[in-house]
Amino acid sequence: MTGRALVTGLGGFTGRYMSRELEAMGYEVFGLGQGLPAADNHYSVDLRDMQGLSVAVAEIQPRLVVHLAAIAFVAHGDVSDIYSSNIVGTRNLLAALATCKRTPEKVLLASSANVYGNARVPTLDETCPAQPANDYAVSKYAMELMSRQWREAMPIVIARPFNYTGVGQSPSFLLPKLVDHFARRAARVELGNIEVYRDFNDVRMVAAAYGRLLDSGTPGEIYNVCSGHAYSIKDVLAMLSDLAGYTIDVDINPAFVRKNEVKRLVGSSEKLAGTIGKLRQIPLAETLEWMYRAQTRQ
Repeated sequence: MTGRALVTGLGGFTGRYMSRELEAMGYEVFGLGQGLPAADNHYSVDLRDMQGLSVAVAEIQPRLVVHLAAIAFVAHGDVSDIYSSNIVGTRNLLAALATCKRTPEKVLLASSANVYGNARVPTLDETCPAQPANDYAVSKYAMELMSRQWREAMPIVIARPFNYTGVGQSPSFLLPKLVDHFARRAARVELGNIEVYRDFNDVRMVAAAYGRLLDSGTPGEIYNVCSGHAYSIKDVLAMLSDLAGYTIDVDINPAFVRKNEVKRLVGSSEKLAGTIGKLRQIPLAETLEWMYRAQTRQ
């Protein structure tokens, strides 16, 4: 084994793929989270529990850390939960890691491209100013700023992933919701604004990018994790219609239209590629087919 790697949020959507990536890299993976199955390398700890967290981190003594645990749903109803989980939980983790006998060789914090908000440029790079437009985005940007307190204490790399999806993501997120409707051959679907554009990516690509950033990412730097391709919700509907062989009727529900909706969120991967090398970008149509086939067992 190459050493121990700690993944917070191991039981979540991204955590499962990140675990496989790290295992393929030769690491023994340890996980923090709530509701994890009982195992010697699993610690069911809420990151807001500083005492329990400190005990777990002291026992693990990780060589690498990937911090994924967060409230990741923009429309999550409990605002205080968003801020306490995403900011206080991260602060507790960094404070606990700072007390390790051996400083981790790399700590990757998963932030979000949502911190950019409604920027007036077609493609976002890491020099674009943060303009968070909702509580989730504010919490992620605050997390980034807060982490600067530990820049001298440990090598921290920040990743800003753009929208991504894959098999296993909750249907409370848009693309899994759409795949589910088509897989069930539902006649209608309720949506919000379908005139928005996103840089949709595959969770397997994101996990691979995180793995390479653990190896090659420069401490103190921020990296977009994205493809640079823009897709509208209409584009997604058309791809799924081709897969399922029928057209679904779309009802626009005003309750689903968010205030301060980010109209376009598309990133530049130039800095990422210059740091970790060329990474296979999985076309969105391929990702949607993977998800659709998994649900229909075709």
